[in-house]
Amino acid sequence: MDVSPLTLNRLSIYLRCLRRLRGEGVCQVSSQQFADRFRLSAAQIRKDLATFGEFGIRGVGYEVEPLLRRITELLGLDQRHALAVVGMGSLGSAFARHIGETRGPFVVAAGFDNDPDKVGRTVGGVLVEPVSAIASTVPERDVRIGIVAVPAAAAQEICDQLVAAGIRSVLNFAPVRLATSEGVRTRNVDLRIYLEELVYYLVSPSRSWASEEA
Repeated sequence: MDVSPLTLNRLSIYLRCLRRLRGEGVCQVSSQQFADRFRLSAAQIRKDLATFGEFGIRGVGYEVEPLLRRITELLGLDQRHALAVVGMGSLGSAFARHIGETRGPFVVAAGFDNDPDKVGRTVGGVLVEPVSAIASTVPERDVRIGIVAVPAAAAQEICDQLVAAGIRSVLNFAPVRLATSEGVRTRNVDLRIYLEELVYYLVSPSRSWASEEA
């Protein structure tokens, strides 16, 4: 099934909301109650969930626990996913620590850096290895997702090494677009872009926000 990244993003949001509802002891919720509670769109919720089949009962709503489990399965979050972080500077180290603290389905299985002062240290419970170890460590630890947190000039080379080692999903924090082969999914996260977007509306208050659901 071909599902848009925006739909997947919204499923992740729904999942967080459902966890909150479960924590509050809510067992059943209508799409309108769901939307009102978390400032979402009831119509969009129904449309997104209908993409994957029938979940709710007309006139009644959704059962929180079964829906939470189903979305977890749809997103593949009922399985363990090993990550490799390349670039254990401030951003990479913070990312590794955050993943280690959340105790979710993601596990940082390897960390790499070329800085001799970082190699051999433990960050977020992960031993930092030299970049030259990517080729052997990634398949050995069944790493599925690569995190690129290196300077822009080195990002493409690192991405190529990860892909050559078997990685098929890359989350890129470097401020550069990466070229990858067919079958490799890349997601670029440039925080500066979001800051510049905010500044645009900050200096031009008369301009209206475009809908994030478009």
